[in-house]
This record gives sequence, structure tokens and C-alpha cells, in this order.
Amino acid sequence: MVEATNGLHREGINTLVILGAWMLWNHRNGCVFDGAVPSLASLLVTTGEERRLWTMAGARGLNLLPAPLPGV
Repeated sequence: MVEATNGLHREGINTLVILGAWMLWNHRNGCVFDGAVPSLASLLVTTGEERRLWTMAGARGLNLLPAPLPGV
């Protein structure tokens, strides 16, 4: 059981890294091509929302990782 849990945590971390890279890429594209203003706060909020959507869609292991603190 411990090995399965560790595997799910690893999958969750891998998914979180992919999500972070994807959101950073999208934010960068918005700034470069759409004239959006770079904003770390905005990026963190949209990443949190996207993480919730990915979890609801069935991203494995993502729901096992602790959620960031509100307002961070």
C-alpha cells in the first residue's frame, strides 16, 4: 500500500510540474501576443483554478498533494 501511495504522489508531482509549465507558457503567450500584463498573482490564481479542473477531470495523484494557502 505504501508503494502505491508513493507512486500516486509521484504522479501528482509530475502532473503539477506539467500544469505549472503549461500555465506559465500560456501566460507568457498572453503577454507576448495579446498584450496582457505579466502578473504572478494572476498566474497563481489561474493555475489554482486549472488545478481544480484537472483534478475534477481525473488527473491522477493531483488531489493527494496539499493545496496552496489561500491568497498565495
